[in-house]
Amino acid sequence: MGKVALRMLFGDPGKYLGLVFGIAFATLLMAQQAGLFVGVLGRTVSQIVDVQEADLWVMDPRVKYSDVTEPLTDTQLYRVRSVEGVAWALPFYRAMSTARSPDGILEQVMMLGVDDATLTGAPRKILLGKIEDLHQPDAIAIDRAGFGRLWPGVKLDLGREVEINDRRVKVVAITEAGAPFTTAPVVVMRYSQALNVAQPRRSQLSYVIARAAPGHNAEDVAARVTRDTGLQGLTRAGFVDKTMNYFLRNTGIPINFGITIALGFIVGAAIVGQTFFLFVVENLRQFGALKAIGVGNLAILRMVLLQAGVAAITGYSIGIGFAAAFFEFVPKISIELRGLALPAEVAIGVAAAVLLIIAAASFASVRRVLVVDPAIVFRG
Repeated sequence: MGKVALRMLFGDPGKYLGLVFGIAFATLLMAQQAGLFVGVLGRTVSQIVDVQEADLWVMDPRVKYSDVTEPLTDTQLYRVRSVEGVAWALPFYRAMSTARSPDGILEQVMMLGVDDATLTGAPRKILLGKIEDLHQPDAIAIDRAGFGRLWPGVKLDLGREVEINDRRVKVVAITEAGAPFTTAPVVVMRYSQALNVAQPRRSQLSYVIARAAPGHNAEDVAARVTRDTGLQGLTRAGFVDKTMNYFLRNTGIPINFGITIALGFIVGAAIVGQTFFLFVVENLRQFGALKAIGVGNLAILRMVLLQAGVAAITGYSIGIGFAAAFFEFVPKISIELRGLALPAEVAIGVAAAVLLIIAAASFASVRRVLVVDPAIVFRG
């Protein structure tokens, strides 16, 4: 009966393509928006994720997310180092500053200051130059996108100078840092140099990054730091969750993307449901003929589900293929969209949504088939 079901499905190319188009469109819309949502949310924690060496972040208890910091004192850094289970603890500076290129281009940059001796916290992927050159006086590393913003149309090279807060610095390395939420250029320099370049404040230490000693659980050490120092100690995963939750609760990001994803689901369900229902109704005579020759309801149900399954798999494959192509090629067209991707979890979630749509459409239609009178074949 499977061949008969497929012959009925492919025998009306218009309705078959309508079904496939509806599923493909819904898949594309949901996958693309969900992928963008995950990508945008991931940008809020790029500078936390980039610091792979540290599994502990220590900050002022009032800090709610990574973009807004309350400066710490050097004494608090030493207190963190004295906590049992802390292998090492280093200063980490983060602030927004204004950069001006020799051509007069102004850009707000994200300035990161990493430990002078070890450069712990600097991006690991270096496209040009050496990160060790940050030990040179007035040296900075800048990310690829930031270089393009300050020197548009210029091929990546080293030795260019830029002013940050009226202090002249020189590019010694080009990095591939994680894209920040604000798309601002990411500038990395030594911690001591960052303090000199930054606007003077009484305290300037943004974070203490640390690592749990071997044999110690990071969560336990983070709790111990909080208890012993009065600061806020978090694991890297905990700080990522805290920052993401802040943006989810206090911005319109989830609402805007959620509305579009819901529209994709509703529009897809409407198109697929209506098209599949009409397809089944217009084939009632064929189903009636099958029942007239003794085909049972269970076999009929299997035929309908087979038709729905083939249409769903074909439409989903096309839609998810277009979504994957979007995330593969669009970031190459615009550097500002770098880092966006289609996570496997999104593809699986969209597949589940498509399955739900096609299941609802199938069961809404199959009732007409199961109650059809075989005598319909003999009526005019």
